[in-house]
Amino acid sequence: MPTPPLSMSRRTFLGAGGAVLAAPRLAAAQGARVLRFVPQADLAVLDPVFTTASVTANHGFMVFDTLYGWDKDYQPQPQMAAGHRIEDDGLTWIITLRDGLRFHDGEPVRARDCVASIQRWGARDMFGQEVIARSHEIQAIDDKTLRFRLKTPFPRLAMALGKSSSNVPVIMPERLAKTSPNTQVTEMVGSGPYRFLAGERMAGARAVYARFDGYVPTPHGAPSRTAGPKIAHFDRVEWNIIPDQATAAGALMNGEVDWVESTSSDIAPMLGRSRDVTLSYSDDLYQVILRFNHLHPPFNNPAVRRALLGAISQEEMMQAAYGTDPKGWNAGTGIFTSDSPMASDAGLAPLKGKRDYAKVKRDLAAAGYANEKIVMLQAEDYPTLRAVAEVSAHVMRECGMNVESQSGDWGTVSTRRANREDITKGGWSAFCTGLSYSLDPSGHLGLRANGSKAWFGWPDSPKLEALRQEWFGAEGLEEQKRIGRAMQEVAMQEVPYIPLGEYRRLQAARADLSGFPAGAAYFWGVKRG
Repeated sequence: MPTPPLSMSRRTFLGAGGAVLAAPRLAAAQGARVLRFVPQADLAVLDPVFTTASVTANHGFMVFDTLYGWDKDYQPQPQMAAGHRIEDDGLTWIITLRDGLRFHDGEPVRARDCVASIQRWGARDMFGQEVIARSHEIQAIDDKTLRFRLKTPFPRLAMALGKSSSNVPVIMPERLAKTSPNTQVTEMVGSGPYRFLAGERMAGARAVYARFDGYVPTPHGAPSRTAGPKIAHFDRVEWNIIPDQATAAGALMNGEVDWVESTSSDIAPMLGRSRDVTLSYSDDLYQVILRFNHLHPPFNNPAVRRALLGAISQEEMMQAAYGTDPKGWNAGTGIFTSDSPMASDAGLAPLKGKRDYAKVKRDLAAAGYANEKIVMLQAEDYPTLRAVAEVSAHVMRECGMNVESQSGDWGTVSTRRANREDITKGGWSAFCTGLSYSLDPSGHLGLRANGSKAWFGWPDSPKLEALRQEWFGAEGLEEQKRIGRAMQEVAMQEVPYIPLGEYRRLQAARADLSGFPAGAAYFWGVKRG
């Protein structure tokens, strides 16, 4: 597709004045007990263990629950668990389930459901893989009790079992959790605060949920991220898939929807003029990255990946996607978000200073780049990711690279990025995405570098893997921070991805809504009035 000049890479959605208000009206649900929500992308995959897509994780937390939840300080708190005890010098964990836990089909939640769910999750998730690798046995002692017999002490076990970013360790009925981890579960039977109404789903248009009257919230704590009591104040939640942000903004101002998960800074001034709408930035920082395919030329060559560091301006990337509001994004960041104790400036010199495309072009030639074709995946229905993909492709072309942008919706991009073949067989070379957890190495998708078992892109770095294991065994924060610096220095040499900056999600909602939990788009605690 044609490449826009850099100054035009930022899309505007307002078009001719008043275009939003002229859009066809959406069918409005009746009654104050219905919440109408616009997710940031289509719900293409339902299984929150099968995919890393954040929209699926948000859906997963409506339908399912987890043994532990993370509070606002990212600390694990018992959720489905009543609690646990640790024995044998840390080698045995015994977790007891709360009373009253039931699945949406009426069956009680049993320990064997938890064991099967953890094993399936552990086959796909990088944090889960640590749980499985460090366990001699995960066993249901009785219906209310499960036991972990560990090879070595693992103090972060509760942290892993409460992981709130993708892949999510949700608890499913054993019959569903026995599904191969390489096969998507499509029957949505959980024990969470909402039931998924499969009969009302319209792929690409709508997903609907009803409050689960059999849900028993934990009696402990206060709602905080995925921890504490999950109180559902709405009888029904409707997800309306509206890819165009201007149309979504118009629907919000007209009262046709109640909550837009993510809106553009281009549209924010218009929304801000409405008394009926409130705008707010998320508490969490999300990292945006340019991810490479390490299996095929040219990005199987670390020198090629390294050369591109000199072409990337995080400021330009963030402005292209998130505008000029300094509250919305940060530049000058590394592999850990700036709110993490692991964040540092170690090894970041190549990302700083004046960008020199001519020098990068020479460095690429010296690295052996021979005009190999590059396929950049671009999600057309995800405006911020589309913007950084467009700017990334433009920058590569300015450096003399042979880039073809191939577009599709986010569902298509999410599916295609799993293709390990070369570009002649439907593969890809690079794509841009956001990471929802980049605080430390434990659940950091972009930093896992164990080859064929790694996240899409499949980097293979024994140095990064060794440092990751060293980090898990570190005693004390200062030692963890030292290892974090070392990991960043290695990452800037081997370049599993290029960090493009970090942002805060800008959400918009009707002014009569309150009670939004910290973190992602969670639906407990949210109420009208």
